[in-house]
Amino acid sequence: MATSSELRSTLLPSHRRGRRAVAAASFLMLLHLAAVAHGAELVELTLLTGAQEKGAVCLDGTPPGYHLQRGFGSGTHSWLIYLQGGAWCNTIENCSLRKLTKYGSSKFMEAVVFNGILSNDKQLNPDFYNWNKVVLRYCDGASFSGDAEAKDKDGSTLYFRGLRIWDAVVDELMEKGLASAEQALLSGCSAGGLATLLHCNDFHARFPKEVSAKCLPDAGFFLNIEDLSGERYMLSIFNEVVQLQNVREVLPKDCLAKKNRTECFFAAELVKNIDAPTLIVNSAYDSWQIQNVLAPTGSYPADSWSSCKADIRNCSSTQTQVLNGFRNKFVDDVEVVTDKKGWGLFIDSCFTHCQTPYNISWNSPASPALGNKTVAEAVGDWYFERSQEVKEIDCEYPCNPTCSSQLPT
Repeated sequence: MATSSELRSTLLPSHRRGRRAVAAASFLMLLHLAAVAHGAELVELTLLTGAQEKGAVCLDGTPPGYHLQRGFGSGTHSWLIYLQGGAWCNTIENCSLRKLTKYGSSKFMEAVVFNGILSNDKQLNPDFYNWNKVVLRYCDGASFSGDAEAKDKDGSTLYFRGLRIWDAVVDELMEKGLASAEQALLSGCSAGGLATLLHCNDFHARFPKEVSAKCLPDAGFFLNIEDLSGERYMLSIFNEVVQLQNVREVLPKDCLAKKNRTECFFAAELVKNIDAPTLIVNSAYDSWQIQNVLAPTGSYPADSWSSCKADIRNCSSTQTQVLNGFRNKFVDDVEVVTDKKGWGLFIDSCFTHCQTPYNISWNSPASPALGNKTVAEAVGDWYFERSQEVKEIDCEYPCNPTCSSQLPT
C-alpha cells in the first residue's frame, strides 16, 4: 500500500521532499515489518490477463496488477475492492519519471501485506476479515480515469489507460467470483479515494439490486481552494491531469452540462451525482491537503509555515484559524450529502491522511473516534445498517482527545 510519503513524492519535485518524508517512510516500514512479524501474510501480485490486447496497461505499457486474497467461511461471497492511492502525474515530465516506479510500471511492483480494512485478523477487522479482498495497484497517474497516450521525450509511448485498467480488472474479477457477490464494497484512499467516487456508480450498477454494493472513499475529498498565496494548486494540478490524460467518460454528465471537466473531477461535484450508498471517511484537517493544497512550498514566506504543516501541534493561534477556515470549507462541501439516504460521514479533526489501510488508524487504542466509535466500528455499522445512520462531523481542532500524534501523516 502507498505510504503517505510516497503520496507526496510521486507528485512533488525532489527538492520539496526531505527528512519528514524519510522519517514517515521509516515509521511506516516499521509498521509493515511488525505486521509481517505478527503473522500477516504477503499477498502476491496477479498481472491482468491479456492487458496489451485490451489496451489496459500502465504508463510504460506493462500489464497492471492486483492482489487477491480469497475469502472464507461466511465471507466467501463478500468482496472488498480497494483502489491504491499515490497522487497524480500531470505533465509528460513527471509521468515519464513515474513510469520508472511502482506507480507507473508493474515491473517494480511486489507482494504486499494487507492491513487495516484489508486485514484477515478477526480481532482487528471483525466485519471484513474473511471477505474476498482485492487491492488494485495504481499505475496510470489519473485515479483510474484517463484514456489517451502521448510521446515521451525519448520517443517511447506513455499510456494513459486508467479507465481501461479499471474496466478490464473488474471484468476479470467478475469472472473470478465477484459476479456472484452477495455483498460488495468499493474503497480506496487518497487518489484511490477519488477513484472510488469516480467509479462508484459503475461499480454499483454491475450488481443486481438485491446485492448490497456500496462505496467507501477515504481521504479522497480534495478541495478546490486557494493556497496561502491565493493560487489554486489543486485546480491547476487537476486541470493538467484531466487535459493530459483525456479524463472525460467517468465524469457525471449533469455536471458537464454546467461546468468544465476539471471542476467535475472534484469530489464536491462527484458526490452530487452518485446513486450508490456511500460513506465518506476523511479528516477535516487532512495532513496531505494542508501540506500540499493549502500551504504548498512557495506559497508562504521563508519557513513561516514549515513547522505548522509538518505537525499541527506546532501551529500558532493565527495559523490554527487558517486551518479552521480550511475545515469549514471542507464541512460546507460534504454537507451536501447529509440528507442522502444510505450515505454516511466520518469526518474527524485529526491531522492525518488515509485512515482505512493502517491498523493504527482503523481499529486500535490510537484510532480516531467519533460518537464513541472507531473508524472500523463506524464503517461496519454503516455498511451492515446496525445504526440508523452514521453521520459524524467532528468539532474544530484540538477538541478530539482521540486524535493521536502516532497517526500517519
